[in-house]
Amino acid sequence: MKYIVVLTDGAADTPVKELGGKTPLEAAHKPNIDALASVSEVGTVTTVPEGFAPGSDVANLAVFGYDPQQYYTGRSPLEAESIGIPLKLTDITFRANIVTLSDDEGYENKTMVDYSSDEITTEEAHQLIDAVNKELACDEYEFHGGTSYRHIMVWHNKENNFSLTPPHDISGRVVGDYLPKDDTIRTLMEKSYEILKDHPVNLDRIKRGLHPANSLWIWGNGTKPDLDVYESKFGIHGTVISAVDLIKGIGHCVGLNVVEVEGATGTVHTNYDGKAAAAIDAIKNGSDFVYIHLEASDEAGHRHEIDNKVKAIELADEKIVAPVVKYLRDSGEDFHMLIMPDHPTPLAIMTHTSDPVPYVLYKSEAEKEPKDVKYTEADAEKTGVYVEKGHTLINKLFGK
Repeated sequence: MKYIVVLTDGAADTPVKELGGKTPLEAAHKPNIDALASVSEVGTVTTVPEGFAPGSDVANLAVFGYDPQQYYTGRSPLEAESIGIPLKLTDITFRANIVTLSDDEGYENKTMVDYSSDEITTEEAHQLIDAVNKELACDEYEFHGGTSYRHIMVWHNKENNFSLTPPHDISGRVVGDYLPKDDTIRTLMEKSYEILKDHPVNLDRIKRGLHPANSLWIWGNGTKPDLDVYESKFGIHGTVISAVDLIKGIGHCVGLNVVEVEGATGTVHTNYDGKAAAAIDAIKNGSDFVYIHLEASDEAGHRHEIDNKVKAIELADEKIVAPVVKYLRDSGEDFHMLIMPDHPTPLAIMTHTSDPVPYVLYKSEAEKEPKDVKYTEADAEKTGVYVEKGHTLINKLFGK
């Protein structure tokens, strides 16, 4: 038996005027997923427990099968694990995004123009992080380069008592009301702007018509995680496939094999074929469980890219679900496949919500009688099937 999760990050949404009142899941042409849905269990699940911010960290922990109320210690330490940063129990980690702020006078008067700096390349971003480290790093804290706009700050021997705002929650807003209350973090952000605004990387980006990556935005604080090893917890050996450090970090922390796919970007331009091939190779090489994470629909939601959100769902159907299902069927081995988002990222508000998300749970050995049910928010709700605690859904996948 093989167990597959296809995680379409942020795919759930609300009706969109420009799509004729349909959601992206309703508007997308996804014949392969809908065919599975017609003979599967379809329902809704709450992945973000009450009292938690609706982040991909909390939601994906739940989808992996870990109760966030027991295991969650913050987002950035999971990403730090992926990057290979050695952490002590007394360290606090932070996400340090490289963002684009407007050039208004006074840091508090600047606007969050782009939380990803036009999805800056990792190579460019590392040059900027190096410049920040050269000027600001000390015995107390330092910065580590991650992927694209996503980076890490580690503050040693510090109490974790910060309340910080994700930059993707304030796109297009003046940042003054969302700045950190902590003087040190705010000062680091302000100094980073002075270091980066005229950096050669940014001057070159401006010439090319791209947003300059002109400031750090520090958020997502947490402490070193302590997650049970997957094989001990579930008796399953598996593989994680993702372009995102957060998801790879969860995989590393729980002892799963993490595959690096060349050209995997976390956007609609990611290497879908490479991800599908990596999943099939993992199955061939003995993985019982494969977690395929696709970030593009979430990024499109944050950026209000309606067409790209629909396209991301369609590409997940065509480039991931279709070839993986074909391989599994051709192999003759029974398999279970769970297809779902981690959380909604509605285009209307360009950030996450805690609303329940639709899921499709297919079991090859126990196909249901075909019904007119598709992988959409409305159809999933109509079934009346609801899983209140997201971390328990994995047990259904594993048949427990």
